[in-house]
Amino acid sequence: MFFLKKTNHRPLQLKELTHMKNILTSLVIACLALLSLPVQAQKNSQGSAEAQDYVVRCVAFYNLENLFDTIHDFYVLNTGDTIHKNDYEYLPDGGMHWTGLKYRAKLKNMAYAISQFGLDKTPLGASVVGVCEVENIGCLHDLCKEIENQTGRKYVPLLLEGPDRRGVDVGYLYDPRYFVPSGKPIPYTLKAHYSDGGVVRSRFQLLLSGYMKDENGAIVKDKLHFIVNHWPSRYGGEESSRATRDTAAMLCRHITDSLYLKDPSAKVIIMGDLNDDPFNHSCAEILEARMKREDVGTQGFFNTMWLHLERGIGTLMYNGSWDLFDQIIISEPLLNAPHERTQWSYWKSEVFNKPFLTVQEGKDKGGPLRTHKGGVWQNGYGDHYPTMIYLIKNK
Repeated sequence: MFFLKKTNHRPLQLKELTHMKNILTSLVIACLALLSLPVQAQKNSQGSAEAQDYVVRCVAFYNLENLFDTIHDFYVLNTGDTIHKNDYEYLPDGGMHWTGLKYRAKLKNMAYAISQFGLDKTPLGASVVGVCEVENIGCLHDLCKEIENQTGRKYVPLLLEGPDRRGVDVGYLYDPRYFVPSGKPIPYTLKAHYSDGGVVRSRFQLLLSGYMKDENGAIVKDKLHFIVNHWPSRYGGEESSRATRDTAAMLCRHITDSLYLKDPSAKVIIMGDLNDDPFNHSCAEILEARMKREDVGTQGFFNTMWLHLERGIGTLMYNGSWDLFDQIIISEPLLNAPHERTQWSYWKSEVFNKPFLTVQEGKDKGGPLRTHKGGVWQNGYGDHYPTMIYLIKNK
């Protein structure tokens, strides 16, 4: 048997019901207003949102995995000597049977990937993109033309011929609507040897300085310095080749120290395929790039990618395990810009591991969808995921 319990509650009057309805309506409107707010910044490296609007700029790095054209390439040194690039594998009669069809497909894929950078946080996409594994400036011009064909966005390519044996170099793409270089890129060369005594003919470390523009197209007088890298490979094994990357880290540190001498508040972004993980000696000890922002001292460095690796997120997969070689490291003044956000300041980082860049089935499932695998053309993108950071300032 069930009993009804007597209460002292009285029925709500019409006036009270109307008042409650008005309160609920106000709450719904407030929630919708919050959802409609533009991108907002956060107080820590991946942290909580602040109730203020910001200008957002995306800076990215992408290993383009052997972006070669189909023509044998060479260049002439100042001494008059002719250097023939070891690009024979990527010729129509080479091991990869690299044809115009494959080259155009590669350009189309890479252009689409780059066109998607940063769109989750800003409709402008990436303002500056550092790249590596590019044969020559012509390849970058072709890539920029393909991006323009797909999106209407016009990137400007920058590349200097370096000493790499295979002829692959580092470079930049920048959107002139949002970034203005303050001068020509400056190359720095690496002098190192493998354990067997062989000379390392490594890619340049390419310094580019300049200014971002604000939402009105005006130049923000807050200078930024980019250093794009492609450090020596692990040829012969990680241990035997470690000294070459340590030497590369010393060169990079020399560049940053020089920038700090000119400007103690220099805002530096080191990016590239370092062929080392954030915890390796070159990054953690020589560059002293820290995992946690609270451990970064004055004129120190913060590795924006280290925490991603700690969470099991990498940029390339080897034998089923993740590495994060594609790093973006920033100087302390960029990490700890003035609280008022009148200057550019670091917001957050990202490994751009979207599904379209990823193998969806088979033994390589979950890893990057490559251009070639075992000599077989996959019509993919690359063996590395892109990485990116976001900079913010007050509107």
